[in-house]
Amino acid sequence: MTTPEHTSAIPLQVLDHNDVFRDEVYQEQFENKREFENGASKEEVERVLQWTQTWEYREKNFARESLTVNPAKACQPLGAVLAGLGFEGTLPLVHGSQGCVSYFRSHFARHFKEPVPAASTSMTEDAAVFGGINNLVEAMDNMSALYKPKHIAVSTTCMAEVIGEDLFSYIGAAREQEAISQDFPVSYAHTPSFVGSHINGYDVMLKGILDSLSKSADADASKIEKSDKVRLNIIPGFDTYVGNHREYRRMLELMGVHPIILGDHSASLDSPADGEYDLYPGGTTLVDGAQAKFNRASFILQESTLRRTAELINDVWKQELVTLETPIGVTGTDAFVTAVARTADVKVPAELTLERGRLVDAITDSSAYVHGKRVAIAGDPDLVVALTRFVLELGMVPVHIVSTNADSTFKARMEKALSASKFGDAATVWPEKDLWHLRSLVFTEPVDLLIGSMQLKWIGRETNTPLFRVGFPIFDRHHLHRFPIIGYTGGLHLLTGLVNTILDELDRNAPAHSYDAVR
Repeated sequence: MTTPEHTSAIPLQVLDHNDVFRDEVYQEQFENKREFENGASKEEVERVLQWTQTWEYREKNFARESLTVNPAKACQPLGAVLAGLGFEGTLPLVHGSQGCVSYFRSHFARHFKEPVPAASTSMTEDAAVFGGINNLVEAMDNMSALYKPKHIAVSTTCMAEVIGEDLFSYIGAAREQEAISQDFPVSYAHTPSFVGSHINGYDVMLKGILDSLSKSADADASKIEKSDKVRLNIIPGFDTYVGNHREYRRMLELMGVHPIILGDHSASLDSPADGEYDLYPGGTTLVDGAQAKFNRASFILQESTLRRTAELINDVWKQELVTLETPIGVTGTDAFVTAVARTADVKVPAELTLERGRLVDAITDSSAYVHGKRVAIAGDPDLVVALTRFVLELGMVPVHIVSTNADSTFKARMEKALSASKFGDAATVWPEKDLWHLRSLVFTEPVDLLIGSMQLKWIGRETNTPLFRVGFPIFDRHHLHRFPIIGYTGGLHLLTGLVNTILDELDRNAPAHSYDAVR
């Protein structure tokens, strides 16, 4: 974007849109739009805006039933794509229109700042009427020839689900027509975009991948390399912090355990710039995925997200299943470390004990600034539960807790977490509510800090409330996903961000006599 030459000091100077739309030409164009739009007057717009900040409007807002405004969630196939990216040599294939997969790729690319490989069957009007079998067969033929994946993970979109596409038979047709070989591994999941959310899509795709791999020729216990170390499956779920995946591995290796991270996208979404482009960096190996059912136990670390995967492990694999809250903060990490030590029959190493002590010390150092701060938290249910437990440890006061894609167990889990601390008494829990609801909550019952994804920034701006960014998506800040937020080290990262956000706000509002050099 450039400014018009007659109003710019330097012709063709490229400006950020923060500046370019302040140009008098654009301001005049904006004002002139009113006569074509038949818009309300500025006074009426301001009157209604003020009204939307009242208790009266809040009651009307919470009375709505058939409308969702700004939900804090994405659709199922987006989660399915992330699940596929967590496995070696896997190319996700989305059966639907090309615009859908473009959305998923751009959504992840904006968050991770990385290229995101995913293919589409590019269904159009004819496929919507007559079925998309030819699209899927041709897509697999092209993928095999051009991109040479080791494994394809197929998911669906609204269009495919509305007309009832049968992925099982379509994949069979692709084998019959030699688009792929008879033994080429293909996993699939039906992920209708019009129900559930990205966490449900992640779950069914992960279950589909593990179920498929566990029936492959590599699913042979005799092929597992002999070792004194206990093998444990760690299943983080829909976790966009690549630093978390690495932290899980580091912690378990310190404990003398062999961790198998099921769905490890840490390399594919955080690959190095070393002069060589690798379409499929890292990922859980297909062999590890196939042999996962023979490991001692599986740790489910996102209860709401991984229900169907948990059913596969418990009912089909007949494997010990350990379900824990995401290990954020002291209490959450203590529970995780203790469960690993018990399950693997190992001791907690001194290094982890030291890390715990450093986190406790840091919390003590910062307590004067975080204690008593009122917060609103929004995001995916598992993350919200874990973050709430952490802020309670810090002596912060959660006031509004919102999760658009919460399931039926969310409220009980939240009440259990809140009841464990006197700082939880003021909290109200709002499952299945959206960010327009949260806006009303913050206007009518203000808080000191918002905690959640980039999507909360507009509420923060309107209500003049600082936002601490955590979760997904985060498009407007860089590199946050590279650092862990789980474990004792991750807790220290979270604490650092929280307290410094509060200190930034304290400085921003400080009168001259209190603008201190030391806090």
